[in-house]
Amino acid sequence: MQAHGLKLISEGEETVVRPRCVETAAEAGPQDYVVVTLKAHALPKVAPQMQPLLGPETAIVSAVNGIPWWYFYKLAGPHEDRRVESVDPGGALWETLHPSRAIGCIVYPAADVPEPGVVNHTYGDRFTLGEPDGSRSPRANALSAALVAAGFKAPVRPKIRDELWVKLWGNLAFNPLSALTGATLDVITGDPELRAVCRTMMLEAQGVAEALGTRFAIDVDKRIAGGAEVGAHKTSMLQDLERGRPMEIDALLGVVVELAALVERPAPTCQTVLALLRTRGRLAGCY
Repeated sequence: MQAHGLKLISEGEETVVRPRCVETAAEAGPQDYVVVTLKAHALPKVAPQMQPLLGPETAIVSAVNGIPWWYFYKLAGPHEDRRVESVDPGGALWETLHPSRAIGCIVYPAADVPEPGVVNHTYGDRFTLGEPDGSRSPRANALSAALVAAGFKAPVRPKIRDELWVKLWGNLAFNPLSALTGATLDVITGDPELRAVCRTMMLEAQGVAEALGTRFAIDVDKRIAGGAEVGAHKTSMLQDLERGRPMEIDALLGVVVELAALVERPAPTCQTVLALLRTRGRLAGCY
């Protein structure tokens, strides 16, 4: 990006910009917002390197797929402030990137990176935001305004975990099945057998989420239809598998199995697919 800029390909148009790019976080210094779009499994190793970016008021915008490390922060109930082992082993992220800094961000656009510095955008322009405590904080409102001014949809929602589960609802089924079968979203949602497996996994996860206080604004079939709208898109997990990169197995599915045990809800299909996915990842050298 330093040499060639950052290229966005969207709706047949190419846009090249030249943002300031630095080698280290120390060169950038403290920021108002740090937007984290890493894969969840990469965050524990990177978190210590992020410290120079964090001033006293810096917010961390958690735009990472799956259940985040801050999930139980200020979540009233018996599990408040619980650490999520699948995504935050030993609670290291909780201590290094304290949840008080976190603003949740649900990323809906579909895109891939065919080469360094090139983003191919295929669908969506919404980034839903929310504070863990449900407040409409000045920092969340200011970020929303900046994103809207840039042409995005960026509402601030009082129940960000509900939105998080709607996104995860699809990811926990579509992504693993795409990695196991090599199929794109249109095939997964259109094939009767694959669709049935997706639906079963999603209903199991719904039981887990509702036991934690989540309420779904749509039903499972509408969520599957939403995935079908994206069309012949390779999920991020399938892209990682094909490129020999680590897959987001635990953040998208392992965590659901962990939370199912926590709230004592059955999730046998999710457990089976998780075991198959881990085996697939090990055989491919991606786990």
